[in-house]
Amino acid sequence: MGRAFQNRKESMAKTADAKTKVYSKYGREIYVCAKNGGVDPAGNLALRGLIERAKKDQVPSHVIDKALDKAKGGGGEDYSLARYEGFGPGSCMIIVECLTDNPNRTFGDVRACFNKAKGKLGTPGSVSHMFDHCAILAFEGRDEETVLEALMEADVDVTDIESDADRITVFAPHTDYAKTKEALAEAFGELDFEADEIQFLPQTTTPVAGDDVAMLDKLLATLNDLDDVQNIYHSAERQD
Repeated sequence: MGRAFQNRKESMAKTADAKTKVYSKYGREIYVCAKNGGVDPAGNLALRGLIERAKKDQVPSHVIDKALDKAKGGGGEDYSLARYEGFGPGSCMIIVECLTDNPNRTFGDVRACFNKAKGKLGTPGSVSHMFDHCAILAFEGRDEETVLEALMEADVDVTDIESDADRITVFAPHTDYAKTKEALAEAFGELDFEADEIQFLPQTTTPVAGDDVAMLDKLLATLNDLDDVQNIYHSAERQD
């Protein structure tokens, strides 16, 4: 099938002085995921995948356990998903995902970041129609035909399968995330996923060059510094 897999998600900073912020973002996301879908990872595949990613990013067990304990209590903060769309330097498209207990504050903070970088927030749907909202699962393997057959038998609406350098990457609609992961487990047993997440992938890329590159980096950095921001997706292709 052969669509090149390019991860355009801006991952959370992993420098030593930013660890606390990384832990906080993971803790918030685990809390919301567990509260909405259940605290048992065996019955909440989204939670299990999130915990596995947190461990790979060296999030301490006590941070994960604290978030799960909060979710078990049934109280705590009332976080909701807020998604903002807009245009950054060079007219690249940007999606910002947040978890917030104060949407008005978060909107103001995100808008300020765009304004300072000479970008512009758009209305809901203004850029997301140019992204594919995908479940992405990557694991070691070569036989994409066998993987495709197993997924089709499980009635998974496979979007694409890529095989490259002994790694198979499966793309499916984000609504089929759990079904896809269950089908792979039933067909191949426990897999060590190199990628296990839901992302927005741009359908086309936007060349960004010259001064716009530095301005884009500034925008992404200031957005990542916001406590409420969880993920940032963009279409920018930096030009040397």
